[in-house]
Amino acid sequence: PLKYGVDQCIGDTIGPGGLFKSLRTLPAWLEILADVERLAPKALVMNYTNPMSLTVLTGLRASKLDIVGLCHSVQSTLSDLSDYLAIPVSEISYKAAGINHLSWFTMLEKDGENLYPVLNDLIKNPEIYNKDPVRFEMMKHLGAFVTESSGHTSEYTAYFRKRPELVKKYMRSGYLGESGFYANNWPTWRNESSQNLAAILAGKEEHDFERGKEFASYIIEAMITNEPAVIYGNVLNTGLIDNLPQNGVVEVACLVDKKGIQPTHFGALPSHLASLDHQHMMFHDLVATAVIEQDREAALHALMVDPLTAAVLSLEEIRNLFDEMINAQRDFLPEFLL
Repeated sequence: PLKYGVDQCIGDTIGPGGLFKSLRTLPAWLEILADVERLAPKALVMNYTNPMSLTVLTGLRASKLDIVGLCHSVQSTLSDLSDYLAIPVSEISYKAAGINHLSWFTMLEKDGENLYPVLNDLIKNPEIYNKDPVRFEMMKHLGAFVTESSGHTSEYTAYFRKRPELVKKYMRSGYLGESGFYANNWPTWRNESSQNLAAILAGKEEHDFERGKEFASYIIEAMITNEPAVIYGNVLNTGLIDNLPQNGVVEVACLVDKKGIQPTHFGALPSHLASLDHQHMMFHDLVATAVIEQDREAALHALMVDPLTAAVLSLEEIRNLFDEMINAQRDFLPEFLL
């Protein structure tokens, strides 16, 4: 993609990178779900794998299983906001909803006081602004803080990576927007992770069993003990967010108890925020269609509606990029794409 000018930082959920990760991996995901459906049809499937929205949506459309997508974006972003504001998480009231990696804190308060004016004042300090430049820039202009790192968020919109001077202005190192960050580091991370796991299994290192922020253990506990818990889940939009496409996957607060996961109604997002999410839900719809119906053109059309790709390339250039990526990855792609 970078050869064509599409500059990604993470590239595993959206854009050319996210599309082709989906095309490589979702057929295997559907095979896994078929096994689960045969062996444990009443199971709750908890997915942590990216591309989150695409994995959940494709699974829900292709199976009858109960599937929820779990991410740490909302709770991790809340911790970030707590640090920026120097206010304990327990003292912050909030509402958040949207789609995975593009959910929005539409309400952020302490004791009834709106905290956004405080944040807008804080980011006048360059030291604070540079800790999260893309998310603060979006907050400044759009009025809400988004739930993914600055680097990853920059790939979800057309505003930050379409020209080299914008990349230079808004991007920083690592998760703050470094070009090719995942592609350049993933082989090393994978090797280190494998070595660490082998050491734990061999008894050479201890595993940290301290409970973290991930939702799976809280879901299991709530379902077994009937002690209610609230999590943020990626679920089918059955009227949960009024102004996003129904039957797409959205991220909302969910109540969990012995009855399972019960998504809550959020209402309508502000129109400008809903519009940004809507673009990606159309991308999700096209990719799910491509994988389930083995439709090559649907996969191509998904790339054509990706906001960053469309901001950089013409339709003909997108088709050329698509064909070139298929040729480069043909050993790992399903037959219908070749």
